[in-house]
Amino acid sequence: MTTAHRTCPICDSVCGLKIDLDPAGKVTSVTGDQEDPFTGGYICPKGASFGRLDEDPDRLRHPMIREGDEWREASWDEAFQAVERGITGVIEKYGRDAVAVYFGNPTYHTMAGFLYRVPLIQSLASKNVYSSGTIDHMPKHVACGHLYGDPFAIAVPDIDRTDYLLVVGANPMESHGSLFCAPNMPARLRALRRRGGKLVVVDPRRTRTADAADEHFFVRPGTDSFLLLGIVHTLLEENLATVTHDVNGLDELRAHVEEFDPEAVERICGVPAADIARIARELAAAPTAAVYSRMGGSVVEFGTLTQWLVDVINILTGNLDNPGGTMFTRTAALEVFRTGQPFEWGRWHSRVKGFPEVLGELPTATLADEIETPGEGQVRALINIGANQVIAAPNGPRLGEAFDQLDFMVAVDPYLNETTKHATVILPPPRMMQAGHYDFLMQIVMVRNYTRYSPAILPLSDDQRSEAEILARLTLIAAGAGAGAPPAGVDEMFINQLLTGATQMPGSPVEGMDVAVLRGTIEGDDGPEQILDTLLKFGPYGLSLAKLKEKPHGIDLGPLEPRLKELLTTPSGKVELAPEPIVSDLDRLRAKAAEPAPDVVLIGRRQLRSNNSWLHNVKPLMGGSNACTLHVNPADVARLGLGDRAVVRSAAGEVVVAVEPTDVIMPGVVSLPHGWGHTGSPQRVAAEHPGVNANALTNELVVDVPSGNAVFNGVPVTVSPHE
Repeated sequence: MTTAHRTCPICDSVCGLKIDLDPAGKVTSVTGDQEDPFTGGYICPKGASFGRLDEDPDRLRHPMIREGDEWREASWDEAFQAVERGITGVIEKYGRDAVAVYFGNPTYHTMAGFLYRVPLIQSLASKNVYSSGTIDHMPKHVACGHLYGDPFAIAVPDIDRTDYLLVVGANPMESHGSLFCAPNMPARLRALRRRGGKLVVVDPRRTRTADAADEHFFVRPGTDSFLLLGIVHTLLEENLATVTHDVNGLDELRAHVEEFDPEAVERICGVPAADIARIARELAAAPTAAVYSRMGGSVVEFGTLTQWLVDVINILTGNLDNPGGTMFTRTAALEVFRTGQPFEWGRWHSRVKGFPEVLGELPTATLADEIETPGEGQVRALINIGANQVIAAPNGPRLGEAFDQLDFMVAVDPYLNETTKHATVILPPPRMMQAGHYDFLMQIVMVRNYTRYSPAILPLSDDQRSEAEILARLTLIAAGAGAGAPPAGVDEMFINQLLTGATQMPGSPVEGMDVAVLRGTIEGDDGPEQILDTLLKFGPYGLSLAKLKEKPHGIDLGPLEPRLKELLTTPSGKVELAPEPIVSDLDRLRAKAAEPAPDVVLIGRRQLRSNNSWLHNVKPLMGGSNACTLHVNPADVARLGLGDRAVVRSAAGEVVVAVEPTDVIMPGVVSLPHGWGHTGSPQRVAAEHPGVNANALTNELVVDVPSGNAVFNGVPVTVSPHE
């Protein structure tokens, strides 16, 4: 028996795992790593099933090539040659914009997925770049970009020191935070209340987090921005604001919120006016306080307004960048994603709908338009990395049909699933235990400064390729260097680009230094390790890969400290409280308020033992509460005459689903978990528990305008008995 330690890569909680393996390398048990200074031995059901997920017999081991409707295994050389023919053929015939690239959620949780993203995009030189960011968290980036100038300046609740936490449209007891990395959230929330603090939850469902709260308020889906406007109005009207930073736009903000008094917004959001005003007063009076919102406040029609207002309230109550309020993590690795320049967006627009680019991406919601609509720049090929858009994207079935119209599609994915079945070539990355791990992106939203590197536990076989090599080959093919070029070439190119950029970044620890000198300091066995070593050595703590390897359980780097001044990159050098691109969307909000409210709306649902679509093939995680049912309030069951099954219809499509009557959902709202819809899947366990695809109901024609983010909550539907 051997024991290995590594960070769990499944969700945002980055829990430390203790993994026992038998002599053949098979996992015999997974428990929490008690010596991890950040996660302290905490583990959730997903982490406990890490071995079963990693050893899933349905994972692809060899490249696959589709010929007609049949798949066959291929060698890596043959697969890369097929990719080169497909990609270069489209580029030569139609131009670079005819090739799109899509980065799925798992790419945020792997070293290679993070590090090779920019080189691949730059080598491809296409305007058609997409990611799961626009079906998830783009409103937060846009709000922070306009407020602070830096779209990655995302402040997280300093939960271990706060006295008051307001959670709007989030369920951190089951999500573990999400853009708010705080492992063992149940213990942290219990500690908050034990020390005399208060937890208030606003959500259309009485979630596990709401059950643990002092107060829970039902709110009509998609109207969180009205509630928050009522809070801002009260803070300003009653002179409760305590602004501790240099800001622009306070008078403009006051004028914009004047009409949104608690009595006015109660009619729309359903939360009593007296409670809205009281929450505002409590936030202002608390010694420290934090407001946090996540999916319920992002994947709605006014997600950017909602996320902007969350930060505005934290600013007005004097809690931004202060202990116990909301603070910014200082990562161990050099933050190469920060440009030091003011936020820019709309540098180009999508061809069909005219959506503006944000962070170099176009909205997922318009990808089908770009594939289906003829003309110059029509997308005819797709590089799809770790994404299952047929399940995850709005009106996913339409996107699946669009994929069949492509001339070529390559998928980097370990599974043959609802999306990759439309590909021409599938390139499977190795198992998670065969790759080193470092959470680049999760470390920017942690509630403590912390870092940890996990080396590979198991070696690669001769017939496998690392994810880094796969992405390096794709990068070289996109650049026109050919499938047979040495993959190390892209590592050298990227490291030099990285160091050159770092030496030119104002305030960088290596500003003005000679790149050749820096290049000689790098250690590491492969490209990702070399790059990580570079970023650690020139990061704020002066660490190195070698030092991290000496501390396999992780390194605690201390509590969060104020750092807004170094992150602020607005042209004015101040926090912009009322940025025009955001406050101009209030006109759209007013128009929406004038429309009649739908009789029934659909929302999503977090599930502790599920994560998007890719854990449904793990048998220990299936069943029980991890099931695809429609939550309906008993009053609506009676009013609508529902039986065991219901037909749910929307502007996009319809599904037939099992009804689960429950008073945890407010009347007029129904809930379906996302990530299901596996009927006919080659993944055997998933096919036994298929559920229905909630995104057969969501409408790709409706987006959050400032960010282009898809809308998954507050979707108008009709619900009727299934005859």
